[in-house]
Amino acid sequence: MADTKTQAYTASKIQVLEGLEPVRRRPGMYIGSTDQRGLHHCIYEVVDNAIDEAMAGHCDHVTVMLHNDNSISVEDNGRGIPVDIHPKTKKSALETVLTMLHAGGKFGGDDSGYKVSGGLHGVGASVVNALSSFMRAEVFRDGKIYMQEYVRGKPEDDVKPVGKTAKTGTKVAFLPDKQIFETLTVSLSAILAHFRQQAYLTRGITISIMDEREKRPAEDEQLPRLFRFHFEGGVSAYVRHLNQDKQLIGDVIWFMKDEKEGFVEVALQYSQAFQEQCISFANNIHTVEGGTHLTGFKSALTRTINAYARKEGILKEKDENLSADDVREGLAAIISVRLRDPQFEGQTKSKLGNTEMKTLVETVVNDKLAEYFEEHPGEARDVVSKCLLAARARMAARAARDAVIRKGALEGMTLPGKLADCSTRDPSESELFIVEGDSAGGSAKQGRNREFQAILPLRGKILNVEQARLDKMLSNNEVKSLIIAMGMGIGEVKELAKLRYNRIVIMTDADVDGAHIRTLLLTFFFRYFSEVIETGHLYIAQPPLYKITAGKDSKYAFTDEEKASILKSWGVADNDLNVEETEDEVTEGTEGTEVTDEKQRGQKGKKAKGKDLEEVKDIKKNRKVGIQRYKGLGEMNPEQLWETTMDPTKRIMLRVTMEDAEGADAIFTTLMGADVAPRKKFIQTHAKGVKNLDI
Repeated sequence: MADTKTQAYTASKIQVLEGLEPVRRRPGMYIGSTDQRGLHHCIYEVVDNAIDEAMAGHCDHVTVMLHNDNSISVEDNGRGIPVDIHPKTKKSALETVLTMLHAGGKFGGDDSGYKVSGGLHGVGASVVNALSSFMRAEVFRDGKIYMQEYVRGKPEDDVKPVGKTAKTGTKVAFLPDKQIFETLTVSLSAILAHFRQQAYLTRGITISIMDEREKRPAEDEQLPRLFRFHFEGGVSAYVRHLNQDKQLIGDVIWFMKDEKEGFVEVALQYSQAFQEQCISFANNIHTVEGGTHLTGFKSALTRTINAYARKEGILKEKDENLSADDVREGLAAIISVRLRDPQFEGQTKSKLGNTEMKTLVETVVNDKLAEYFEEHPGEARDVVSKCLLAARARMAARAARDAVIRKGALEGMTLPGKLADCSTRDPSESELFIVEGDSAGGSAKQGRNREFQAILPLRGKILNVEQARLDKMLSNNEVKSLIIAMGMGIGEVKELAKLRYNRIVIMTDADVDGAHIRTLLLTFFFRYFSEVIETGHLYIAQPPLYKITAGKDSKYAFTDEEKASILKSWGVADNDLNVEETEDEVTEGTEGTEVTDEKQRGQKGKKAKGKDLEEVKDIKKNRKVGIQRYKGLGEMNPEQLWETTMDPTKRIMLRVTMEDAEGADAIFTTLMGADVAPRKKFIQTHAKGVKNLDI
């Protein structure tokens, strides 16, 4: 007897999606996500088309405009997308490019529209069209203005001339579809880094960004409304930008070569910093995960520096070679390649796979860097000395690291008296709270869910790892405890798969000291465990600032605005508060805990003084309203800490992300580095913008 289920599964059940429908069904496959990052990706796709024109030598100005209705327009002064009838589709080339996947002049061949291109798949513009509720394309060429409008990827009419013009280029205006995207609000501060990057990589181009919006996101309010990026120095200027607040070793080393296989451009410079920044690009696309071009650069750099050190007798016969890590300590480098037929991994183009680029980059770096060292022997010796110092530190760090790992193995990855581990051994279910101070640590240990929550209290402020090498860092007890608790090792033996907790939560007081400790911990994770951030495992707890009570009712407020809102709902305004010095007794062992229950008053205990407790009348119900300002986590008893900050069903936590690694590096260097002048300048520049400074 035939299976009825098999009989029901026929050809009619197979869906065939036509045109741009697959994009609307599965937008994440094409732009990565439908959150703000996906929104920004749409802008980048349209701008990439203009950058391709610039790389082909036909465009030198791109303008990006953010409009008041959340639409975005991108205009270039290139050749303009062709508007004549395409021989295969029998439609205008403009309509073909914007309504069909894999249509464009970017698929190689001597007769193609572009020799090299970032728009590899030819789906960028059509994907943006599919994900927009409205799009208008205007083409300026042959003395005319041609226009076509689209609604969710479908043309409203044929391409037709609508006017005359003397300029050339293309202007694309689009309104992202609110049915697709979680937000239509573009973050100007987030997209600026991308456009600055493109201006560095395309020598001679000018990229203008104009923000016309009346209502801007909070992070954009202090930013100018017009930015213009133009860098004649190209990637050399990019490296100077990366190293602007660092103690430098020599000048920027720059070289390029244009071969049949492709174009290679490299700029590099050493500093006294301990971290490396090797940023790679292929056809102006940032290859976040590197690829063959970056592999070729790293191997050539190691080989060339070792060869020079041997030749000059700096490395003796008995000495072992410098490692790849040694020669990259303190290095800032930009590796930019352009090739006709790049092989990327996926539409997001995060890794280059062309094997021929490894050989090409290796050859160019070997020849050009060796030549530079021969012509600049003093600078070459300074570079080698820096690498030798890194090698000695690496040996010391290896011994310290092995001691840390050995200690962790012997003690079963626990630290008695420090780490209160959870009972589950499933990393996907467990979370580690890094808590400021023993007092808060005690409350957290009592209030937690022992099944899946582990507590690691830190005593004082941890070492500033921005100013310390790995060997010194591993001698710090607090840092050592944290590394052992996480369980993934460090340095050469680090493995993300061995991370013992799915969430690592930084939980500090809501004051200046708490902010400093949080910054020190973020520096530690950014410099030595960036993969924990990149994979979404790092969080920041958000304890409340206030507890507001009225009779038997109580609410927590996490911001001053939320406090005002709660008071307003109870018929009380902030300006109604008559704050007086009060003295209320609280239960023994819970210093700072508010007591509003009359039965508890008068009990023997420690006293909470000052303005932490404010009492006014609830106008609606004629009852007293108490407001307690929490100065630290230690002021909360275990039940309050669980209810407000640790209970997964009620808590608020911020996930730490790293969309702009370059910008993050600059901030950590400025705020945590050894050079005082940039930090002083930063404080003077941003002091007026600080709100609710608690000193």
